[in-house]
Amino acid sequence: MKMSRMGAKPEKTVSKESESINHQLLVQAGFVRQLMAGVYTYLPMGLMVLRKISQVVREEMDKIEGEEILMPMLHPAEIWKKSGGWDSVHVLFKLKSRTDKEYALGQSQEEVVTPLMKEFIHSYKDLPRATYHIQWKFRDELRAKSGILRGREFLMKDMYSWHESQEDFDSYYEKVKAAYIEVFKRLGLDAKVTEASGGAFTEKVSYEFEVLTDAGEANILYCEACEFCVNVDDIHTNAEGDLCPKCGGSKLKPAKAAEVGNVFDLGQKYSKAFEMNVTGKNGENIFPIMGCYGIGISRTMGVIVEKFHDDKGIVWPKSVAPFLVHLVDLQQKEKAGEVYNSLKKAGVEVLWDDREGVTAGEKFADADLIGCPVRMVISQRSLDKGGVEVKMRQSSESEIISAEKIVDFLKNV
Repeated sequence: MKMSRMGAKPEKTVSKESESINHQLLVQAGFVRQLMAGVYTYLPMGLMVLRKISQVVREEMDKIEGEEILMPMLHPAEIWKKSGGWDSVHVLFKLKSRTDKEYALGQSQEEVVTPLMKEFIHSYKDLPRATYHIQWKFRDELRAKSGILRGREFLMKDMYSWHESQEDFDSYYEKVKAAYIEVFKRLGLDAKVTEASGGAFTEKVSYEFEVLTDAGEANILYCEACEFCVNVDDIHTNAEGDLCPKCGGSKLKPAKAAEVGNVFDLGQKYSKAFEMNVTGKNGENIFPIMGCYGIGISRTMGVIVEKFHDDKGIVWPKSVAPFLVHLVDLQQKEKAGEVYNSLKKAGVEVLWDDREGVTAGEKFADADLIGCPVRMVISQRSLDKGGVEVKMRQSSESEIISAEKIVDFLKNV
């Protein structure tokens, strides 16, 4: 992509509405624009990041035999009334059509996916089964805040599974837990598996995947010696300074954290509500145990920015960066064009700052603000030294690499 062709350019000013780092930097760097509180337009680079996060999630869900589908956002009121969610889920957006029919904007998909999968699951031989989708969700938040961390419209991955027994669900949960840890590891995040209440979904204990950040809303206690972690806003059996109940080797420490994923054991609540009874091994009717597994795609994007930035701008992990290379052209358009085309031919994602009438200092500042992993500068100075000046975003050191060796260099980044 050429910056001269981009509609959104980096900005020096900070939005008056920005109350968080992710809001401020994503707007300044040209990734998003706010339409209203909790609702954002994702500009080309922002959409690239969302798609990359989605792809990492998609690959890991496919590995644990999740089937991807795409469910609607507009739901008839009848299915929510059947589950009891119409009156109990207070964040549900409710609509009425010109024909006086009532609808809801989906804030989750249990009411849609259960009757759908009832068509395909008839006996224990069809179990276990898991299906997921990546789709926009809506929550009637009283106060949307923290940029894209807490919105009224957000992109999310929902996966649902059905099991013959509690033991089979527990076994699958361990697979999902490992897959989630791998997802966040690939995204550059260390997510702690945290015990919490099930909220409106279930009375059972649920599990959240929390990333430590001051921008988070959750108050957690965690152990540095093992993986124990608990959300103290929901569960009050632990206190700061207590010995870890799991390993006993360290005192529990408090921290602020942002939730990026969750897992709910839904039991038979929705199977019974939608009469999803299947034939068991002995010919009896059984209601499958159901699980729900979410990852906030857009929220994770915001958490990444909160975790990876400095006083100059965003520092994207390679796995989700909109481009691997930010190519800065300092009045060497012909040579820069050659490098740009060779990188694209080699399959390298590259953003070329080919703007005219913009100073070198402004171009460098914009490159730091956007935050691609590798900055390449083509100037008379670099050409005199034999090639292209290359610097990693998080480094203060640069080196000169010949144009012929750039692609090989990037393979080892």
